[in-house]
Amino acid sequence: MQGLYTQAHDSTNRATLTGIRSKFDQLVKMAKLVRLVQTSRRVQGLSSVIISRSAGHWNKDWKPAPYPVTPEERLAAARKYGLRPDEYRPIPDDGLGAGDYPDVPLVSAESRDPYYPWDHPEHRRDFMEPIHEDFDAHGLDRENASQKLRFSATYQLLAFLGVMTAFVGSFYLLENYKLHWPLLPKQFPGDGKVHFTFEKPE
Repeated sequence: MQGLYTQAHDSTNRATLTGIRSKFDQLVKMAKLVRLVQTSRRVQGLSSVIISRSAGHWNKDWKPAPYPVTPEERLAAARKYGLRPDEYRPIPDDGLGAGDYPDVPLVSAESRDPYYPWDHPEHRRDFMEPIHEDFDAHGLDRENASQKLRFSATYQLLAFLGVMTAFVGSFYLLENYKLHWPLLPKQFPGDGKVHFTFEKPE
């Protein structure tokens, strides 16, 4: 009887120790996560709000702040988007609601280096890289606004008009000069004309 009691007591102690160890491991992992977030907040040029809330966003999280007016607001906006103060330039305040979003140069994804090790190769962009305001319209399957054409648009238009003018002009100038094989009128019976007399040879 004493042996059964000792065995049950040992099993209870073992389960208790396992539970305590599991809780301790969870606390250690949580402490590492907190330390990582605190370290990331000290990294200059990265937004601690975006890093600490990167697991999910609401629509309000994507909404830009009001247009920066003071130097302090411009400095805060530059830090928010991971840009240097000297390279940060907000989109002009034209009433469309761009707010403090930076005026990023438009470089379409198709014009970017396909062999560069991008963090997001399907979009050819890196993590935390500010994107253009109309980025969704210039992806790999969309318009390539930064494409360098082999021939200018004016040259292409003049070439098209030249070729079409040559075709249409040739058609009108040669309208009265038909080219076809010479043919006799087609013969139909019953129209009052005698085509063959079938006279007996003399």
